[in-house]
Amino acid sequence: MKKINKVTFFLVISVLLLLISIAVCGFEMGSLSLKSAGDIRFGIDIRGGVEAVFKPKLEEGAPQPTSQDLENAKLIIETRMDNKNILDREIMIDDINKEIFVRFPWKSGDDTSNAQQAIAELGNTALLTFTAVVAEEGKTPAEETRLLTGADVATTYVQNNSTGIGYCVALEFTSEGAEKFAQATRDHLNQPLYIYMDEIPISAPVVESVITGGHAQITGDFTYDQARELSDTINAGSLPFALESSNYSIISPTLGSNALEVMLDAGIIAFIIVAAYMLIFYRLPGFVACIGLITQLVIQILAVSVPQITLTLPGMAGIILSLGMGIDTNIIISERIKEELRSGKSLTAAITIGYRRAFSAVLDGNVTTIIVAVILMIFGSGSMLSFGYTLLTGVIINFISGIIASRLMTTSLSMYKPFQATVLYGNRRAAK
Repeated sequence: MKKINKVTFFLVISVLLLLISIAVCGFEMGSLSLKSAGDIRFGIDIRGGVEAVFKPKLEEGAPQPTSQDLENAKLIIETRMDNKNILDREIMIDDINKEIFVRFPWKSGDDTSNAQQAIAELGNTALLTFTAVVAEEGKTPAEETRLLTGADVATTYVQNNSTGIGYCVALEFTSEGAEKFAQATRDHLNQPLYIYMDEIPISAPVVESVITGGHAQITGDFTYDQARELSDTINAGSLPFALESSNYSIISPTLGSNALEVMLDAGIIAFIIVAAYMLIFYRLPGFVACIGLITQLVIQILAVSVPQITLTLPGMAGIILSLGMGIDTNIIISERIKEELRSGKSLTAAITIGYRRAFSAVLDGNVTTIIVAVILMIFGSGSMLSFGYTLLTGVIINFISGIIASRLMTTSLSMYKPFQATVLYGNRRAAK
């Protein structure tokens, strides 16, 4: 700890003030945009949302979709929502009426009276087709000219060109799609393949070689944003058929319209009580612990708002649980420091040894919680993902703020003469 000096405390406070300003006001610079706490996307239980009913948009005489087709469409919609971090959702299939019901929360900044605006976030539900023939203007490619459809595309993503300059769009096909695509490239070598979203052409890459294995690239003079847009468009159309919204309605918050205000008031009251307890029983380490808890809360708010993770009631429970673990961490450390002071150690030695001996207990508790949170995120879905995410990030942040930041601040303050009295560290007996 030789690098810690008296100024360290103020450096940590400066970083905290910067994080608070970002959490309150957000931050934008060029393409970098960090959302503030006011832009957090809350779940249906807290803010409400939209329920939409989608039906397959079929051509006249086309066969009705099978149960497996509807399941595939449901899986793609779920994947699309996962990519947008919409964790609080319900997707149900009505196999009798061939309908898909989708319930999801409002996006931050949405007009809560405009359901169509919310539905537009799910992306284009049109049919993606690959063809070697230019379709008539204003019409989708005829069924007999379709070489592949969106159902044959597993996923797409952006990657660097093989030359290392620029970007391309990588495509991965399903097993059946891989066979179709191999045959299409074999039949149309050195010819363009036109990719349509319904009646709109979105790309026309030229087949340069026969492609097998189910992996392909769309190359060109793409910037990252252009490649990302094309990739997102193809992913959005990877449905086995086009969908159209036949009905939609607005969902009220399931916890009540003032649920968020009640939760915030309860959180403020709880924090005041906890802060008072820490200050009374642990004094200076308790003061540092309060700063550490504020740091943990601010960083956790940013961890939710910046990637626009849906925050549900279970997600808020994850934040509260991790803050509780943060308090526990600081109590363990403060008690260790008191024990070392009572045994006759100097203040500097007591702080150093106290943090070192508390480390193993804090590490064990955090690691076991991290394992549980990871399991929840792997096997959970919907609001359970929100709980797992906030719990995981909260525990990691707690470890950083509770062990590293609080140690820096406590050691730095102990270098000032007014803060060297052991009574300020909860020791009621003078050191030997």
